[in-house]
Amino acid sequence: MSDAAGRRMRQLASDTYAGICPEALRAIAEANQGHASPYGDDPWTARATALLCELFETDCEVFFVGTGTAANALALAAMCQPYHGVICYADAHIQTDECGAPEFIGRGLKLVPIQGEHGKLNPTSIQETAAQRRDVHSSKPRVVSISQATEVGTVYGASEIRAIGDTAHDLGLKLHVDGARFANATATLDLPPRAITWQAGVDVLCFGGTKNGMALGEAIIFFDRTLAGEFAYRRKQAGQLAAKMRFTAAPWVSMLESGAWTKNANHANQKAKQLEAELKAIPGVHVLHPVEANAVFIQFPRGWSDALHARGWHYYSIADGDRLMCSWDTTEEDIAAFIADVRGLASG
Repeated sequence: MSDAAGRRMRQLASDTYAGICPEALRAIAEANQGHASPYGDDPWTARATALLCELFETDCEVFFVGTGTAANALALAAMCQPYHGVICYADAHIQTDECGAPEFIGRGLKLVPIQGEHGKLNPTSIQETAAQRRDVHSSKPRVVSISQATEVGTVYGASEIRAIGDTAHDLGLKLHVDGARFANATATLDLPPRAITWQAGVDVLCFGGTKNGMALGEAIIFFDRTLAGEFAYRRKQAGQLAAKMRFTAAPWVSMLESGAWTKNANHANQKAKQLEAELKAIPGVHVLHPVEANAVFIQFPRGWSDALHARGWHYYSIADGDRLMCSWDTTEEDIAAFIADVRGLASG
């Protein structure tokens, strides 16, 4: 570790290590003045919902929940019957990191994981999977779920999403997007959000706020409004209807009105590109996937990760490599400190 124990409060392990950004924190404090109606019947929730409809340029149904796991699980449960299947990437968050929540909340729905290059599904693999056993003894495919950005830090372009959306709908399936890092993907593509969601065939988006600088709070956005029927009851039953919803919604208002949601995502993405460039210049370090959002997946020489962990760095081994994540508050000093330790290992 470059700088002893005190500095290692800052990490490249996950964008959830970062604190609350100033815009979100200020919004919480402002919403804390006086009283307001509970359970989402407050002006902040109404304003946040309207802003999201404006952002996506469509009349969509919006529901706020506390966590990404709740968002994905409840959205998929709303899209499926218990006998349905969800086609997803083999290392999708819903498959590997949600402790069976989609299956539990979905009362038995089945996840159908498939492989893909650089973390992505493609129309051919979806068609082949959906064409497999379709008799009554097997779960019936109902949903295709993709992550945007993906679990390995790549981003689906508009044409890729449109091709998947067209394929899904041709097969009678719906398209769900786990958008925990949707802000980062949008910043990379520099397209209006409508172009990579409902215009490309997305039926439901789980839009993440936590990884973009909020304390908590994800927005489930139903572009296909028919799928949202009685969803308010489903959310309540799952314990995700917050009594003081204004503290979940107010940061969304601030982030959207100020533009902080794109500013934060751009900053994290830029720092990831900087980190990638620095790592590529070090002999023996291999970048495994295109760096298109705020994640850098690398392969270190044998023993280097153990040495870096011993020096106080925390990061995760995910999919086929070591993942380094940049966040809204990653600094030049954070990257310099990490690179200094890696270079120290390279020089032996």
